[in-house]
Amino acid sequence: MKQITYIITLLAFISVFLGCDKGFDRENTDPINIISSSPDKLLAPALVNVLTGNMVRNRNFNNELMQVTVTQSEDDFTVFRYNFRPNIADYTWNIWYPELTNFRDIYEIASRPEYQNDSYKGIALVCEAWVFSLLTDTYGDVPFKEANQGKSGLVEPSFDTQKEIYTALLAKLEEANTLLTANVAIEAASDPVYKGDIALWRKFCNSLHLRLLLRLSGKQEVAGTMIAKIKEMVDTNPAKYPVFTSNAESAVLKWNGTTTTTDPYTSPYVINLRENDFIIPSMCNFFILKLDEWKDPRIDIGAPYGVSARNRLGIAPGSGGFIGIDSGYEPGSKELRQAYFYSFGNSEFSLQKNPLTGMIMTYAELQFILAEAAAKGWISGSAQTFYYTGIANAINYWVPNFSTNIAGTAFTTYVAHPDIAWNNSLPLDAATGDSKMERIHIQKYYSLFLTDFQQWFEYRRTGHPILPKGAGLKNGGKMPARMNYPVYIQSANPSNYSKAVANMGGDDMNTLVWWQKP
Repeated sequence: MKQITYIITLLAFISVFLGCDKGFDRENTDPINIISSSPDKLLAPALVNVLTGNMVRNRNFNNELMQVTVTQSEDDFTVFRYNFRPNIADYTWNIWYPELTNFRDIYEIASRPEYQNDSYKGIALVCEAWVFSLLTDTYGDVPFKEANQGKSGLVEPSFDTQKEIYTALLAKLEEANTLLTANVAIEAASDPVYKGDIALWRKFCNSLHLRLLLRLSGKQEVAGTMIAKIKEMVDTNPAKYPVFTSNAESAVLKWNGTTTTTDPYTSPYVINLRENDFIIPSMCNFFILKLDEWKDPRIDIGAPYGVSARNRLGIAPGSGGFIGIDSGYEPGSKELRQAYFYSFGNSEFSLQKNPLTGMIMTYAELQFILAEAAAKGWISGSAQTFYYTGIANAINYWVPNFSTNIAGTAFTTYVAHPDIAWNNSLPLDAATGDSKMERIHIQKYYSLFLTDFQQWFEYRRTGHPILPKGAGLKNGGKMPARMNYPVYIQSANPSNYSKAVANMGGDDMNTLVWWQKP
């Protein structure tokens, strides 16, 4: 009887199991793990994630190299001593490439008949050019044409040369400018930067185009082409290439200014850092003392312009006033932190919670690009006017009621300082001392505060601003020229890694990228 009961039970189980086969695939499809999406669902998360990576590494890499901050340490392996560990290179590589997959997917999906939308395609190309320029300017030769094809089985992509990458990025920006001309509507809620304003995406596209052209303008083999294109965009055919015309048009993802970590638009400074950790980096004397000497309203705690103090740089004086630390000091030196990023509690000075820190590219940066081009005679217009407009809007970004009018009293008083006033008698450029390029780039340096690695890229391109050299610097006192490739690439993609290293001439912080070579 036991055997008969067992057989009946087994047959019943088999019958139920076979009966469940109908609709098995449908019933066992995970409704959460979506395998396809529309363009509007991909854009905002990709932008937030890229900016998160940019802001994290701006804080602990760019700012330390470029003497904005100094994290006090006795360790020889410190970024501000030009001696960072190889694994620091992993983070941005691992942030940027996954989001490039999303930008490329946006373009591909927006090309399908059911989602056809030229504006999403144009925005995707602009974002791809932005992020790939960060990648190649940071590492040099990187995977480009074969990148982001893992879902197709291509897991060991070849590396493209920086020249090839830049050629392709400039072409993508041309295509994007054309696509965005049609001004096809998108979902405003999908766009945390411009809220669906396609005309502003087009202006960002062309302003970014000028940034990349200027970066290549010193490379002898392409300089003529780059300079001619700058002139075409600015002088010959500006209607075809509209650019930023005010601070309000800057490419900025404005955070919600809250401490709610569940809000998708909460600043990464709030999500990733406790308040007490945020103030750890000390201000560097190179950065803070000039602002103090100039009586710069960006650090003026008196709020004379009637605006909320939280719109300033979030820097508070220490016990000795606005005094920082000299960068590159030797281990064992007696250094005390006296100025820092101020972010306690609900203070109005909190840079940590400031909505304005999600910068991609600003109007002020564009003006300094034009100032350099005019000073070098590449475009018409007054270098002095571009320079002063850049200064006014760099300040006005953080202090909205200061002055965007370069004839205004507050502004004319500010630029009357002998270190700031435009001086046509200065040489165009000089490796030491004062020059037009030094003045343009020290002001551009402040305008690029918190903007990913742009201060570092510009220093590598121009040698400006001229930074003091501390006695504790490693690497022979030479500014690192790039990040090394992530260590795991050597084992994950060994053949293509070896080819890239051979083409680059090495894989260390002193290996020059293509546009840095004569």
